Amino acid sequence: MIVSHVNSLTYQDGHQEVRPIVRGDPPDTARVKAATATLKSEYYTLPESLTVLLQLLVSDESVSLRQLAATQARTLVSKHWKALPAGQKPQIRQHILQRTFAEEQQMVRHGAARVITAIAKIDLNDGEWPDLFDTLVQAAGSQTPRHREVGTYILFTSIEALEEDMTAKIPQLLELFGKTINDPQSAEVKINSMLALSRIAILLDTEEDEESLKTIQDLIPQMVAVLKAAVDASDEDRITQCFEVFQTLLGCDSAVLNKHFKDLLQFMTNIAADTEADEDARTQAISFLMQCVRFRKLKMQGLRVGEQLTLKCLEIVTEMGDADADDEEVTTGRSALALIDVLSESLPPSQVVVPLLQNLGPYVNSPDPDRRKAGILALGTCVEGAPDFINTQLHEIFPLVLRLFQDPEDKVRRAALDTIMRLAEDLAEDLGKEHEKLMPALVKHLDTAMKQLAGPEDTKNMDTIRACCNAIDALVDGLDEDVLQGYLSELVPRMSKLFTHPDFKIKAAAIGALGAIAASSKQGFAPYFEQVMTALSEYVRIKDSEEELDLRCTTCDAMGAMALAVGAQPFQRYVRPLMEATEEGLHLDHPKLRETSFLFWGNMAKVYKSEFKPFLEGVVKAIFESLESEESELDVELGEEAADLVGKEVTIGGRKVKVSAFTDDELAAADEIEDLDGMEDDDDDSDWADLQAVTAVAQEKEIAVEVVGDIVTHLTRDYIPYLEKTVETVLPMTEHSYEGVRKGAIGTLYRLYAAVWALQPDEIQKWKPGLPLQQKPTDEVVKLGEVIATSTLALWNEEEDRATVTEINRNLAATLKLTGPSLISNPSNLTSLSKTVLSLLNKQHSCQLDMGPFDSTSSPDELDPGVIESSEYDWLVIDTALDVIVSLSHVLGPSFAEFYKLVDKSILRFASSSESYERSTAVGVLAECIRGMEASVTPYTSSLFKILMHRLQDEDAGVKSNAVFAIGLLVANSEDEREIGKNFNT
Repeated sequence: MIVSHVNSLTYQDGHQEVRPIVRGDPPDTARVKAATATLKSEYYTLPESLTVLLQLLVSDESVSLRQLAATQARTLVSKHWKALPAGQKPQIRQHILQRTFAEEQQMVRHGAARVITAIAKIDLNDGEWPDLFDTLVQAAGSQTPRHREVGTYILFTSIEALEEDMTAKIPQLLELFGKTINDPQSAEVKINSMLALSRIAILLDTEEDEESLKTIQDLIPQMVAVLKAAVDASDEDRITQCFEVFQTLLGCDSAVLNKHFKDLLQFMTNIAADTEADEDARTQAISFLMQCVRFRKLKMQGLRVGEQLTLKCLEIVTEMGDADADDEEVTTGRSALALIDVLSESLPPSQVVVPLLQNLGPYVNSPDPDRRKAGILALGTCVEGAPDFINTQLHEIFPLVLRLFQDPEDKVRRAALDTIMRLAEDLAEDLGKEHEKLMPALVKHLDTAMKQLAGPEDTKNMDTIRACCNAIDALVDGLDEDVLQGYLSELVPRMSKLFTHPDFKIKAAAIGALGAIAASSKQGFAPYFEQVMTALSEYVRIKDSEEELDLRCTTCDAMGAMALAVGAQPFQRYVRPLMEATEEGLHLDHPKLRETSFLFWGNMAKVYKSEFKPFLEGVVKAIFESLESEESELDVELGEEAADLVGKEVTIGGRKVKVSAFTDDELAAADEIEDLDGMEDDDDDSDWADLQAVTAVAQEKEIAVEVVGDIVTHLTRDYIPYLEKTVETVLPMTEHSYEGVRKGAIGTLYRLYAAVWALQPDEIQKWKPGLPLQQKPTDEVVKLGEVIATSTLALWNEEEDRATVTEINRNLAATLKLTGPSLISNPSNLTSLSKTVLSLLNKQHSCQLDMGPFDSTSSPDELDPGVIESSEYDWLVIDTALDVIVSLSHVLGPSFAEFYKLVDKSILRFASSSESYERSTAVGVLAECIRGMEASVTPYTSSLFKILMHRLQDEDAGVKSNAVFAIGLLVANSEDEREIGKNFNT
């Protein structure tokens, strides 16, 4: 016994209370919960409870009870350890260590190890238990495998928990784990060593401790060997632990992995492509490669591994067989498609899409339908990441897609349909030019599936019907009104017929497609409007199931689109009932329905403008309730298996969530008492439900803040009473943890400024270029502009999300063009703007960089951000930054020359790019800069003539056209007659 006597709480008391929970047969849920509450309220508040739990941990016969005791004791150490009598502590420490070294059950050993670590965290700070570290090091080098397992694991948990206190011991620990990672008898010791090394890598200061950095780098191959052994042995648990270690290392200073990064990529690629390996190992290898692309994009790009990864993934996709690409189950084939998606978005087309297209022929022309399916799926997966490049190849791609859409194999046709939908979503206008071939094929495919549909169990044809509706939904967005008019008589009856289909997803797909048809056909939809609204009316109030609520969302969205199509008068009689229905939707505990309500109100504001005023007060009230709703910080409590995540933040559906250790007040979900009976953990399910709810709140705020922008734009005068509160509420949202909310807030703030600007007298709105201001706005506008500019420019400089930076670029460029220089009249704002634009042009902005510093061992051509190729989304950031420069040239006029000298080299570099679209854009920007500077362009005449005359010989017609225009402006504005004469011999 650890102690012979406890005053107010005895070993028998706690034992009697806990034992039925873990040994009851059958389990009694009510009794379990009652016992849990009793333990928390009556026992765990007393310091003696810790002593009893520790006694159970070291002496009870039941494995489950020992595990429970370890879990609960760890949560109580921080509360009660200091309160225990000092004379008892040495004996307790000794007993726990001895029992842990002797423990046969791994989970109990790990639980006890964390109890020891929790105690040590307190003792070491108080100068107690000084010999613990030496004891653990000695155990880790013991001749007994069990002792090595326990010693290495407690050292791992100690490094994890004590962090800075262990920093001084890093060299000694590295020497130890350099030996234990090669343990000849115990795989557990090797895994523990890897876990410990990953924690050391987090703590390591790579610049100050180069020797330790080199040691860790030299151990990477041995860590790879441990993973390989786990994969060869098909040891699922150890495979997962090893991959978690490498994921952790990927998040450390880039120097840790740089030395072996290329070899590590090859190793992971080999696992992913190994058809003999377990699927779980293969999918985790692909997941690691995806994280490499996200966190080491520039390194990956410099190593030029995109082509190899793309082609390996293409081959892996052939394994999908009859499985659909959009199923939720994680498989190797679907993971490979996800990696292609990430590669196409993150790397230049030359490294992903080009090699894919070059190697596509043997797949799409293969007699094997699985290979044809793989080829067309991989092609479709690339569209979103590189739409501009895909568009340049559409004349060759479309015939191929259309051919496979008529393939004799259903799974190939289905894959081609998926690709058509992706093309239509991102290239609707260009794909729409092929409507004469594509629309009849889609209708025929839809008719065939509807005719062959054998009932609710015929999932194949039901999936096809939904996919055809979704493809039509996307395609019609790119059709002109007059073109779509010719298809209405075919499409509307077919979609309307599906309204009554028993499957809710088919109903929703058809209704969504009809909403898109209405939005694109505009007044052409008028003849069908009343009939369709009548048919849809029964779905506006349904609410008896989750499926009904989902369908209600789709219906209201479609009706909003129809209102925009037919206009105010025809839709008038539906407004009030729908406003009542959408208001009711706010209270049905369905996040998507709340978003639908806000979107519908935004559409009504667009259609009715000031006539929407009677609803404005209620609408604003509901939206502000959403914007001001609480999003409490959520700590996710996980079990022993997820201990490596403790203290980290993960992003789930846009919500950053901190993964924490067990709190004092709540038991960790994975270790709840109920778990020990093998019962389902209701609390765990509810935790994840809460997590989804928090995510839904963030997504709802994104929609709500965007709708505020719609309302402000279309009801500006009526909205004036709410302006001040709107600014106060929306401004802090620019710092929200979810990038969607940040983007929505930024857009709304700039729309608000533009709307208020338009309320000024005409003579003030007619601004003149240059600083200081020649026409000052009203005091209210100046104040509003200063608040918005100061906050968003500060965010702009530090924002790490690429899409958010792009959104700021767009809004700032458009607002400057509309409102002139007043927004940047404050010198500090102009200075901040200059700094950020220059960093974007030089690809040195935080949204353009990998985690950690560049690899100094790589060649400049690999990693120099000034010369490296851009993915399309990377270029979009630069392209919109160039739009800001163009707007500045307009609003600053001749004084823009001072700003131009900061960016001229960057723009000229893009004008000499190997990519025609970069050259064309840059030359066009030069033309606009010349126009804005007028005569002050004179000092730059020579350098501009040099590049522009060279671009006159460009192979791209667009570049040449822009060069001609720019030269004309340069001749018209420059006063350097000598330089002009040199370039125009007469």
